[in-house]
Order: sequence, then structure tokens, then C-alpha cells
Amino acid sequence: MEDLIVTGKIIGAHGVRGEIKVFPLTDDARRFLSMKRCFLTGPKLEDPKETCVVSARLDKGIVLVMLEGLNDRDKAQALHGRYISVSRSDAVPLPKGRYYTADLIGMTVTDDERGELGQVSDCIEAGSGHILSIKRKGKKDLLIPFVKEYCYDVSVEKASIHCRLPDGLYELYE
Repeated sequence: MEDLIVTGKIIGAHGVRGEIKVFPLTDDARRFLSMKRCFLTGPKLEDPKETCVVSARLDKGIVLVMLEGLNDRDKAQALHGRYISVSRSDAVPLPKGRYYTADLIGMTVTDDERGELGQVSDCIEAGSGHILSIKRKGKKDLLIPFVKEYCYDVSVEKASIHCRLPDGLYELYE
């Protein structure tokens, strides 16, 4: 099994020739334009099916993708809700200080004052950056802006994030 990274979610069919509409789950949707190979997966990367990308184009915030062997609207619509994933070896390398969402999910988040807060369950894109959703035992999820001033130490190797929460944020969720 290849190490996969989710890059987009299929949100429907486009036209009658089998093109699919993909909502990009990457910070740069232009990455789809050079994609040659991908995997159709579930949200947890289950049941991967390898396929080739014939073409991709951007259209109003979504990506229109034509996959090999997908040539009619019904087949394209049947993929609604599936995900487009790429092999980590095919993924665009990230600059220092940037992380794949797939690497952040599951990381343990520890606050300097409060200790262990929980695990990252989601990374939400918000206009000016990303917000980490922290799953906590028996409590509401905690939302933390994923910025260097709060999340100052991220270790993919240790699957951990150390943070210093801003005043009052933790109390909003208690």
C-alpha cells in the first residue's frame, strides 16, 4: 500500500463526457494541472483505486478533471463523495514550516499551561489561514488557529504540536 495524501474531494459530474468536479483540499489547486496519476479513495484513504489523469482545468474555485476510462456522466456521478489522493512520492514538496493536512490529522496537541489537549481531527481552511480542530475526551472540540505564534513547535516525526493558546480561547470551549 502506498503512502497517500488526499488532495481533493469529488463533488459531482460536469457535462456528459465523464468529467468530474473536484473541490481542492490543497492550498494550490494548480497542482492538479500537472497531475498524471492519482488514486480514488474514501475519506480515510480506504479502498484506493489507481487511475490516470487525462486532463485537468480550473473553473471558479474547483477543478474539472477527466480520468482515464471515465467517459460518461453516470459513471462520473457515481464517484460523488470519493476523494482524489496522490502518492506521497508524487506530491509537491512543501517548503520548511508547511505541512500536509494528512500529517497533521492525529497529532497530539499539548499546551504549555494546560498540558495535553487532544488530537487533531481536522484542519479547516479559513480565509486567512488554517484552523485545527482538536478532538477532546468528553468535551467540545477545540478550534485553534494554526499559526506560528500559537502552534510554535510541530514535529511530524513525533506526531506532536506544542502550542501557547491566546488568552481566553481555551475558556470559550469550557
